[in-house]
Amino acid sequence: MANQSPLRIASVNVNGIRAAYRKGMGDWLDARGVDILALQEVRAQDEHVESLLGDGWHILHDEATAKGRAGVAIASRVAPSAHRVEFGDHDFDSAGRWLEADFEVNGRPLTVVSCYVHSGEANTPKQVEKYKFLDALTVRLPELRQHSELALVVGDLNVGHRELDIKNWKGNRKNSGFLPEERAYFDRFFGPEGETVEGVDGSTGAGLGWVDVGRRWAGEVDGPYTWWSQRGKAFDNDTGWRIDYHAATPALAATVKDYVIDRAASYDTRWSDHAPVVVDYAI
Repeated sequence: MANQSPLRIASVNVNGIRAAYRKGMGDWLDARGVDILALQEVRAQDEHVESLLGDGWHILHDEATAKGRAGVAIASRVAPSAHRVEFGDHDFDSAGRWLEADFEVNGRPLTVVSCYVHSGEANTPKQVEKYKFLDALTVRLPELRQHSELALVVGDLNVGHRELDIKNWKGNRKNSGFLPEERAYFDRFFGPEGETVEGVDGSTGAGLGWVDVGRRWAGEVDGPYTWWSQRGKAFDNDTGWRIDYHAATPALAATVKDYVIDRAASYDTRWSDHAPVVVDYAI
């Protein structure tokens, strides 16, 4: 990697990597010049991931406890120096949902996390598990900043933070993914570091000072969305959700040179219900 070349980091929920490759993911990846690729909902075993991605990639993969569910991976052109999957309390099963990797890029340490937050379901045990994950994320984010000035959490975080992030926000206020209690976590994640932040649900907590790269880049506009339901005409009408993030430390966010959502040209050319989020960082 030349010193002048930005580091291209892409993240995407592949909705099953084997199905994604059957539908054309490989062609997208071959053409995209990605240096670090973070995947969520891999839903495969190590040998599947390695055979599909092919040579030239250093591959880290954390399978979910239940086969064929969740799963996160990080594939990189530069070799990672360390990786970790520990996350949350010891009795909390985060397998297949949290994978950290350390790299050295042009002499600077970089940590990248592939994260897949539970989808949840309001007023069910699934939502309890989602809140456990968001609680663990609240603890881990400050630790990551201590570990590395250049740190990045990417992936399907399964929460639309603001009304701008969901086309039909009025109709989803009582649904998991846009509950006020969920959104309040993101108010704190992206709130000024150390300042008291009042969440959209009325709760208060300390801001953690991370940067929502997508919102900073796009500005105060609807979307741009990263996920569309497979049902109806959601994709054709751009009735989407922005639930796939690059959450960066301020030092890393300051290096962003380009931010693109690779939305497919048409419904029938999609290889996942999510679109890749591709960002260039001039490290």
